[in-house]
Amino acid sequence: MTRMQDKEFFKKLFEAAVAAADPQRTIAAHLPEKPKGRTIVIGAGKGSAQMASAFEKAWDGPLEGLVVTRYGFGVACERIEIIEASHPVPDAAGLVASKRLLETVSGLTSDDLVVALISGGGSALLPSPPEGMTLDDEIAVNRALLASGAPISAMNAVRKHLSTIKGGRLAAAAYPARVFSLIVSDIPGDNPAFVASGPTVADAITREDALRIVERYSLALPAAALKHLQSAAADAPQPSDAVFAGHEHRVIASAAVSLEASADAARSLGVEAVVLSDAIEGEAREVAHVHSALAKQVLAKNQPFAKPVVLLSGGETTVTVRGKGKGGRNSEFLLSLALDIDGYDGISAFAADTDGIDGSEDNAGAFADSGSIARLLAKGLDASAYLNGNDAWSAFNAIGDLFVPGPTGTNVNDLRAILIR
Repeated sequence: MTRMQDKEFFKKLFEAAVAAADPQRTIAAHLPEKPKGRTIVIGAGKGSAQMASAFEKAWDGPLEGLVVTRYGFGVACERIEIIEASHPVPDAAGLVASKRLLETVSGLTSDDLVVALISGGGSALLPSPPEGMTLDDEIAVNRALLASGAPISAMNAVRKHLSTIKGGRLAAAAYPARVFSLIVSDIPGDNPAFVASGPTVADAITREDALRIVERYSLALPAAALKHLQSAAADAPQPSDAVFAGHEHRVIASAAVSLEASADAARSLGVEAVVLSDAIEGEAREVAHVHSALAKQVLAKNQPFAKPVVLLSGGETTVTVRGKGKGGRNSEFLLSLALDIDGYDGISAFAADTDGIDGSEDNAGAFADSGSIARLLAKGLDASAYLNGNDAWSAFNAIGDLFVPGPTGTNVNDLRAILIR
């Protein structure tokens, strides 16, 4: 296969993964019972607008509502209002959206139904600082978390204790209405309380747990945030709280399902596929070392899998930011892997975020192969320097290997694929 054929192969795997998580396919199979009273739809996340559109089409009764998504991710809906705000760093539009969501679920009765459409990205899209903190404080918290290298579960444990909407608080505000949450999981392990920091799903993590995370990752939080975490006011509602009685949640799409869809797509193209894991976490460049070592073992010895084969994995790696370059975790993973497989003909790779955006730029990820480093050197560029500067976007942009599909309408986190032939 040529380099271009490899790219087309990887694109087909990506398309299969996204299609498996398409809310137009998944929501209709997970509708709640109709209520006696009103149906109120709320939501937050990078896939929430597409989820809202799908829910409108599937629901044959009256409804109204409001969801918030990332700038550029909105779609037209007839009865549900779509608000756009900033991700991955919160902004004032998100603050307004949070306030309006809380207002939307206030004053309901036990006859009413709240349908919550939750997907990854909701944490940044729902800034709602508690008393004593400002939006600037929450932005500073978010920047510190994004640069820390902490796994998403740890980041969200801190976020939900510095908020008036996360950690089940949005669902609590809807009491006594019943809340039915439909969740597209971007979290390794698919814990619904971790997706978007669980605005409608409480969990047992405490503020003491959050403080230990602050200490473990040496997080430089604003003084107001640290003061709040040290007070009882930060305590989040527990799952046993009576306000959550009768609530339900369904995870309707996940990395595991999408990876199997990618594997099926590979097999239909004549390549055996192996899913290594749907819940890989860790520093992106270190995860790349493990993947590259396995790929080289397959290339040299047909162990533990016979080639041709594509190795698939999902989950969410992290990047401890030390430089000032452009990039995201998928492109950083690939640049590290490209250095490892330099000159190993027969290995090519792909990594992308299923929401269509890797980090803060317009690409979902990139492509790499055994010749990537040579192509950079031919342009007088040092791959290691780019990696050390957290500037993988610039490296792949220089050799035309960025992957830019645009917003996909869903979000089940990362898809990594390594082809050995």
